[in-house]
Amino acid sequence: MGASELTGRVIFKGEPGYDKAVLNWNPYVDTFPLVFVFAQNARDVSHAIKWAREKNVPLRVRSGRHALDKSLSVVKGGIVIDVSDMQKVHLNKTKGIATVQTGVHVGPLVKGLARNGFVAPFGDSPTVGIGGITMGGGFGVLSRSIGLISDNLLSLKTVDANGNIITANKKENTDLFWASRGGGGGNFGYNTEYTFSVRRAPKATTVFNIVWPWEQFETVVKAWQKWAPFVDERLGCLLEVYSKINGLCHAEGIFQGSKSELTKLLQPLTSAGTPSRIVIETLSYPDAIDFLDPDEPIPGRSDQSVKFSSAWGLDIWPNEPYAIMRKFLEEATGTEANFFFINWGGALGRVPTDKTAFYWRNPLFYVEWNASWKHKSQEAVSIASVERVRKLIKPYVTGSYVNVPDQNIKNFGEAYYGNNFARLREVKTKYDPENFFHFPQSIPPYD
Repeated sequence: MGASELTGRVIFKGEPGYDKAVLNWNPYVDTFPLVFVFAQNARDVSHAIKWAREKNVPLRVRSGRHALDKSLSVVKGGIVIDVSDMQKVHLNKTKGIATVQTGVHVGPLVKGLARNGFVAPFGDSPTVGIGGITMGGGFGVLSRSIGLISDNLLSLKTVDANGNIITANKKENTDLFWASRGGGGGNFGYNTEYTFSVRRAPKATTVFNIVWPWEQFETVVKAWQKWAPFVDERLGCLLEVYSKINGLCHAEGIFQGSKSELTKLLQPLTSAGTPSRIVIETLSYPDAIDFLDPDEPIPGRSDQSVKFSSAWGLDIWPNEPYAIMRKFLEEATGTEANFFFINWGGALGRVPTDKTAFYWRNPLFYVEWNASWKHKSQEAVSIASVERVRKLIKPYVTGSYVNVPDQNIKNFGEAYYGNNFARLREVKTKYDPENFFHFPQSIPPYD
């Protein structure tokens, strides 16, 4: 067979299945590729890379259809290698190791492991693909206890720019393994398999959800910032404040301990403002995961387009960012706007900033904000509102999260990777010197 043949489940533009294949979670990123290759194995990925090289066609890799900005996992007129048909999971209970193909979605993976009595780090959205989230770090409310998704990565199989199938771990291609733990997806190779360390789940765990009147959000966020980054590291907590029209302000999370202990630990938060609802309950570990990550249709499709941006909080905020937040949430003109926080610390901060490519080890918290819209007429205003917040909030935050990419960030290398950017460029130069794998904000090789 010649290198120029595509193998796998191949769908060209105009063929049956194409209209379904173009749909991504975020309609904002939809475009029309020339061909989709739904790879069934690493060889299909290799053939597609060689085909793209031979035909001089741009290419992208897609796992969960969850890229949050344009032209990152799909490309107009190009080839999209989609690994979502590759969903095998093998759990070695004795060794505490899970080997997973990169098309698996986070929700089913985490829930399947939970039912087998194992904990794996997870994101806050079950429809995200493990392929992309792992490369950029990946975190959720368990991360203070067990680190980033990428911190638990032991090995990966990837297909390089020449179509060679290679392995990276602590013994082979160690520089590539370093870069793959936080260096962002699609830069160095197209991954086909991950091996993770997983640990035994507690029999039971305690979850919570607290809701406040929207008008109290400043009081709540202030109390949260003073408390969440410093609380017992067995406690992970996210906080969301939606637009004034929606009116939702809530915190939820997980604690690996008892209800009575958690009730005491939550005191600084539950005594902030006047919560309208407080739920604290001990559940079996699989039920706790279901509580935090309700099932969603997969691959998933938002009914509205969304524009995101993100940053890290190194210090507790003064008053100014709250005025920025309020204006953004009161004036949302699309269908929705949102601020999202998650507490940092614990296991996340015990890894040195240069030990893996993931640089942002020492913030107090992570923050992201987004605006969404259904009608094209609302797009420009919504995107501008997110960018306005990014510019105004800059003095009070630092950097940005590569898995929540924002193409308005010009100095993206430093924003995403801090002092690790130069070393990432060296790895890129070694494994992809021609910059074959390039996309908006991809890591550039040295000349």
